[in-house]
Amino acid sequence: MDQAERLRELVRNQNDAPKRTARVITVTSGKGGVGKSSICINLGIALSKVGKRVAILDADFGLANVEVMLGIRPKYNLGDLIFRGKSLVDIVTKGPEGIGFISGGSGIQEMNNLTKDQISFLIQKLAELDKQVDIILIDTGAGITDSVLDFISASSEVLLVTTPEPTSITDAYALIKTLCRKADFVREDTSVRMIANRVASEAEGHDLFDKLSMVVEKFLQLRMEYLGAVLQENTVSKAVIHQSPALTLYPSSHFAKKINEFANILCEKEMDQSNNRKGIAQIFSRLLLAKR
Repeated sequence: MDQAERLRELVRNQNDAPKRTARVITVTSGKGGVGKSSICINLGIALSKVGKRVAILDADFGLANVEVMLGIRPKYNLGDLIFRGKSLVDIVTKGPEGIGFISGGSGIQEMNNLTKDQISFLIQKLAELDKQVDIILIDTGAGITDSVLDFISASSEVLLVTTPEPTSITDAYALIKTLCRKADFVREDTSVRMIANRVASEAEGHDLFDKLSMVVEKFLQLRMEYLGAVLQENTVSKAVIHQSPALTLYPSSHFAKKINEFANILCEKEMDQSNNRKGIAQIFSRLLLAKR
């Protein structure tokens, strides 16, 4: 049995075995600098405040945005779990409000060279994470890279962050267009919700969504949902400078209120996604299988 067939067997066994899986939400964007990581971190905190056990996977490899924004340097990363014998407990760093986060390091980039024993070990360890948390937020890199596309195509829930800047809109469309061309992407299995960030008004946010979703549905046959808009304000940039979440520093700000609103909406939609839930172990199984 070759390595690819061994992985297929692992995926089949995982699919056949009924078990508890975490809800995985992938947060992405067509370009950098649109506030994706800030929204991801603060959304994790908001979900934790309503009683969810949350972990964030920083999949923006080499940039470590999550740890910089939180002002916390993790001792170990995903690569240490795979290659250097560290446990799942070792690589999960405790963040504010009880959230955990995992630094991706170079772990994903090195996965092309995994042995079948390393693959089996990784999937087993990530299955443990599925049991320990309720929601896993994946903060992808920005842009149209293989890593970003692999995570999105393997996920059942995606949050697409965009701004009114023309480059942000065109790059968001290009991301979805490239995604729809991937052989392993199944439109029916994926919920894509858009967040309009740094808009001047709620009306501008709705207008931004209407324009992008109309083109996406017409030319790519993909229906998007609108999660909401976040108005332009300086609280987020101040929070980044202080390396502390805006939700904690400015709990009464518009940004904090909208992030809490998004968390409540996502919790309300949880039952709708329960039958389509893959869990982090299955997502990584699909990622590894796609690489072979």
